[in-house]
Amino acid sequence: MDVILIPLLNIISTVIQLYIWIIIVGAILTWLVAFKVVNTGNRAIYTVGDICYRLTEPALRPIRNFMPNLGGIDLAPVVLILGLIFLRDVLGRIVYGG
Repeated sequence: MDVILIPLLNIISTVIQLYIWIIIVGAILTWLVAFKVVNTGNRAIYTVGDICYRLTEPALRPIRNFMPNLGGIDLAPVVLILGLIFLRDVLGRIVYGG
Protein backbone atom coordinates (compact mmCIF):
# COMPACT_ATOMS: atom_id res chain seq x y z
CA MET A 1 0.00 0.00 0.00
CA ASP A 2 2.90 2.37 0.73
CA VAL A 3 4.12 1.93 -2.85
CA ILE A 4 1.10 3.88 -4.10
CA LEU A 5 0.17 6.00 -1.08
CA ILE A 6 3.47 7.80 -0.44
CA PRO A 7 4.04 9.00 -4.04
CA LEU A 8 0.37 10.04 -4.27
CA LEU A 9 0.62 12.10 -1.09
CA ASN A 10 3.88 13.63 -2.36
CA ILE A 11 2.14 14.68 -5.59
CA ILE A 12 -0.75 16.16 -3.61
CA SER A 13 1.74 18.08 -1.46
CA THR A 14 3.46 19.43 -4.58
CA VAL A 15 0.13 20.51 -6.08
CA ILE A 16 -0.71 22.32 -2.83
CA GLN A 17 2.64 24.13 -2.96
CA LEU A 18 2.03 25.18 -6.58
CA TYR A 19 -1.45 26.44 -5.67
CA ILE A 20 0.05 28.52 -2.86
CA TRP A 21 2.38 30.14 -5.39
CA ILE A 22 -0.55 30.84 -7.73
CA ILE A 23 -2.37 32.58 -4.85
CA ILE A 24 0.72 34.69 -4.11
CA VAL A 25 1.20 35.66 -7.77
CA GLY A 26 -2.49 36.56 -8.06
CA ALA A 27 -2.38 38.73 -4.95
CA ILE A 28 0.77 40.56 -6.04
CA LEU A 29 -0.61 41.08 -9.53
CA THR A 30 -3.81 42.51 -8.04
CA TRP A 31 -1.76 45.00 -6.01
CA LEU A 32 0.32 45.97 -9.03
CA VAL A 33 -2.82 46.58 -11.10
CA ALA A 34 -4.47 48.55 -8.26
CA PHE A 35 -1.42 50.82 -7.90
CA LYS A 36 -1.19 51.19 -11.69
CA VAL A 37 2.30 49.70 -11.87
CA VAL A 38 1.16 47.31 -14.59
CA ASN A 39 -1.66 47.75 -17.07
CA THR A 40 -4.21 45.07 -17.87
CA GLY A 41 -4.27 46.44 -21.41
CA ASN A 42 -1.15 44.36 -21.90
CA ARG A 43 -2.41 41.00 -23.14
CA ALA A 44 0.17 38.95 -21.22
CA ILE A 45 -0.63 40.67 -17.90
CA TYR A 46 -4.35 40.25 -18.53
CA THR A 47 -3.93 36.55 -19.31
CA VAL A 48 -1.84 35.85 -16.20
CA GLY A 49 -4.31 37.79 -14.05
CA ASP A 50 -7.29 36.01 -15.56
CA ILE A 51 -5.73 32.58 -15.04
CA CYS A 52 -4.87 33.38 -11.42
CA TYR A 53 -8.37 34.74 -10.82
CA ARG A 54 -10.08 31.70 -12.33
CA LEU A 55 -7.90 29.28 -10.34
CA THR A 56 -8.14 31.02 -6.97
CA GLU A 57 -11.56 32.66 -6.87
CA PRO A 58 -13.58 29.45 -6.24
CA ALA A 59 -11.50 28.84 -3.10
CA LEU A 60 -11.35 32.49 -1.99
CA ARG A 61 -15.04 33.37 -2.44
CA PRO A 62 -16.36 31.25 0.48
CA ILE A 63 -13.62 32.63 2.75
CA ARG A 64 -14.52 36.20 1.76
CA ASN A 65 -18.20 35.52 2.46
CA PHE A 66 -17.33 34.15 5.91
CA MET A 67 -14.88 36.87 6.99
CA PRO A 68 -16.00 40.31 8.18
CA ASN A 69 -15.54 43.30 5.90
CA LEU A 70 -12.25 45.02 6.75
CA GLY A 71 -12.56 47.81 4.23
CA GLY A 72 -9.97 47.63 1.48
CA ILE A 73 -7.97 44.85 3.14
CA ASP A 74 -8.52 41.35 1.80
CA LEU A 75 -7.17 38.71 4.16
CA ALA A 76 -8.78 35.78 2.36
CA PRO A 77 -5.56 34.81 0.51
CA VAL A 78 -3.68 34.73 3.81
CA VAL A 79 -6.34 32.52 5.41
CA LEU A 80 -6.34 30.20 2.39
CA ILE A 81 -2.54 29.95 2.36
CA LEU A 82 -2.46 29.16 6.08
CA GLY A 83 -5.10 26.47 5.58
CA LEU A 84 -3.16 24.95 2.69
CA ILE A 85 0.08 24.96 4.70
CA PHE A 86 -1.75 23.19 7.53
CA LEU A 87 -3.11 20.60 5.09
CA ARG A 88 0.34 20.09 3.54
CA ASP A 89 1.89 19.60 6.98
CA VAL A 90 -0.77 17.06 7.93
CA LEU A 91 -0.04 15.16 4.72
CA GLY A 92 3.67 15.30 5.57
CA ARG A 93 2.98 13.76 8.95
CA ILE A 94 1.01 11.00 7.28
CA VAL A 95 3.77 10.30 4.75
CA TYR A 96 6.77 10.49 7.03
CA GLY A 97 5.15 9.38 10.28
CA GLY A 98 4.77 10.99 13.70
